[in-house]
Amino acid sequence: MLQTAAKVNLALEVLSKRSDGYHEIATVMQAVDLFDRLILEAAPTISLEVDDTALPTDERNLAARAARLLQEASGVEAGARIQLRKHIPVAAGLGGGSSDAAATLWGLNRLWGLRWPHDRLAELAVRLGMDVPFFLARGPALATGRGERLKRLPASGGYALVLVNPRVPVSTREVYERVPLGWRAEPHGTRRLVEALKTRNAARVAAALTNNLEDLVTQSLPAVGRMKAALMAAGALGAVMSGSGPTVFGMARSLDHARQIRQRVNRADWASWAVRTHSGPAIRLV
Repeated sequence: MLQTAAKVNLALEVLSKRSDGYHEIATVMQAVDLFDRLILEAAPTISLEVDDTALPTDERNLAARAARLLQEASGVEAGARIQLRKHIPVAAGLGGGSSDAAATLWGLNRLWGLRWPHDRLAELAVRLGMDVPFFLARGPALATGRGERLKRLPASGGYALVLVNPRVPVSTREVYERVPLGWRAEPHGTRRLVEALKTRNAARVAAALTNNLEDLVTQSLPAVGRMKAALMAAGALGAVMSGSGPTVFGMARSLDHARQIRQRVNRADWASWAVRTHSGPAIRLV
């Protein structure tokens, strides 16, 4: 069995729209201990089973797409039975689908005895999504370009976070389509966040959290603003939306403090978790 982590964006800044239709971004991604789980077994063909009946099991699911892409790229005739147990919410800004895809590549590389090195898997991963290569390595990373250029950042210790999700999925594509024409920004906030991480001080990192997509999403989904306000009122050191949303996370002084904040913001129409960041591998064999 593999467990594969969610991520948060400690910083995310959309800088401009590129000629290829994508957006130039700067972001700092960090794995957290909220996990999906995958079981991979040898089989004559590729199949995917998911414990959430609302999720597709065909090519619309990144895990299935990753398996078929690796099969085609490697030329193997083997298949696999993939069982996916979801704990990371879908379309939440936490990278769950990308994480599942990376774990599928990582696990099938072992199951099929391919022995592909990390760099070769990463080249395949970027074809599935810009976040996928992040999950194949370990530790926080600065991502630039479309998100495919990764620079590993020094391990900065563990931070306690409270994740809050409004149980409403948000399409990444639709969020980026709302970025105004002619948008221009510089990655000043991302640079501040990278410098704050060097201090290993939770309060300084919390003060540097940034996401310039947050206001765009809040306009169409006011719950984002309400969740952020609730986290701050409950004692979070700082709070920001992760990725293209709608999950918002707040930084706490400790895991016990995070659990206290989670109790204070807990309500029926929101899902919440007290978690820690980690600098180990995002994909683990358990």
